Amino acid sequence: MPDLVLEAESIHKSYGHGAGRFDALKGVSLRIGRGESVAIVGKSGSGKSTLMHILALLDAPDQGALLVEGADAATLGAAEIHRLRNRDFGFVFQQFFLVPDASVLENVVLPLKIAGVGKRERTERGMAALRALELDDKARNRATDLSGGQKQRAVIARALVGEPTVIFADEPTGNLDSVTGGVVEDILFELNRTKGITLVIVTHDLELAARCDRQIHLRDGLEVAPELEAVAA
Repeated sequence: MPDLVLEAESIHKSYGHGAGRFDALKGVSLRIGRGESVAIVGKSGSGKSTLMHILALLDAPDQGALLVEGADAATLGAAEIHRLRNRDFGFVFQQFFLVPDASVLENVVLPLKIAGVGKRERTERGMAALRALELDDKARNRATDLSGGQKQRAVIARALVGEPTVIFADEPTGNLDSVTGGVVEDILFELNRTKGITLVIVTHDLELAARCDRQIHLRDGLEVAPELEAVAA
């Protein structure tokens, strides 16, 4: 395996207390190498989104260890975690999370603005990301004026603008028709192939998962063999 970007060891995560307690993850371990594409697969409630949120430093495990490029996430301060999420990680979700009244360009450069990058550089990098997604002609449009496929391409441009090493995609084609979803998938895998960006994709779509280098199948908070997950589907 190439050098490791993410390494999780016996990750546990629960929500609630007492009779209402829900064990989302029950000891999941994995390793993700630089430049890999990895699918985290499972039904609703399997723990796949919880695992991605922990890998992306959007949540913390109750037990277990997470290493990000060899550094123990538990030892990182808030500023370092914020820097990793904003600079090294890009995010593509099923929900677009675009600011509706802002322009497409303003949405794309938001991570750079948060990072304190100057306006001129923000604009140059934002337009470059939009050109890469063939969306530069929509830069001045409001986000609400875009089609579903264009919105998802804008989200990918926003994920790219910080030149991340990892893109986390949670059901990235869930709100798209099959043709538009296929285009979005092609874009993500092309970025993986040409730029070496590590892809971590959460999905229940087995066809999308099959395009990845590896699949990690979850069921009831545990990793299971693919054939067991297929039986449960």
